[in-house]
Amino acid sequence: MQESVKSIKNQTFKDFEVWIIDGGSSLKTQNYLNLLEKPFFYQSRLDKGVYDAMNKGIELAKGEWLYFLGSGDVLHNKNILSEVFFRLSYENIGLIAGKIVYNGFRKPFVYSKNKKVKNINWSKRMWLLNGLHHQGTFYKKELFNDRNYTLKYKTLSDYHLNLQLLKADVKCVILDLVIANCNSDGISKTGNWKIYKEEINLKTDLSSILFRPFFFSIAFTKFLSRKIVND
Repeated sequence: MQESVKSIKNQTFKDFEVWIIDGGSSLKTQNYLNLLEKPFFYQSRLDKGVYDAMNKGIELAKGEWLYFLGSGDVLHNKNILSEVFFRLSYENIGLIAGKIVYNGFRKPFVYSKNKKVKNINWSKRMWLLNGLHHQGTFYKKELFNDRNYTLKYKTLSDYHLNLQLLKADVKCVILDLVIANCNSDGISKTGNWKIYKEEINLKTDLSSILFRPFFFSIAFTKFLSRKIVND
């Protein structure tokens, strides 16, 4: 977490507030959080997982744009926020998205050595593969006026939200920038079949039961490909 905070403190752009949602961590961590000064704030209480914590952050945030950085992830360099917000406004834009770079020891198929950089996609291809990751995306806060991260999907709720926004024809500006360096060792990168079942279910919920066999074939192909490479 401290590296994440440091990467934010070092930004040349300073017009932001930061809410750290702590799910009841160790006393050492809470002592560290208690030493942080404005614009850093924190809330420490038990939650129902990462997406519940993100929803709590949305409720507390006062800014026009929201950005979600995971504990251990860092902004790519000190000028990232300046480069993203050099424009005075993003009129009629709901999303600003850039690339992310994966670090870590896990080597699943899509995050192999040759694919550490995660490029952006905002098109119907999103139904095949999530083209936006929250560590590389800035969300207009007003998008959450009538939606949030559902707790139904414990691992892929961000994918569910992105598909909702795509269906709603929300406009996305794609920047040729690496926004953050992220850990590839999280649960969503394990390649566990349970995650692919979640992917099938969320896509079916947002479309039609008629497409479920198609979504199953996509998920099963990705699952087998990752398993073959990992083994």
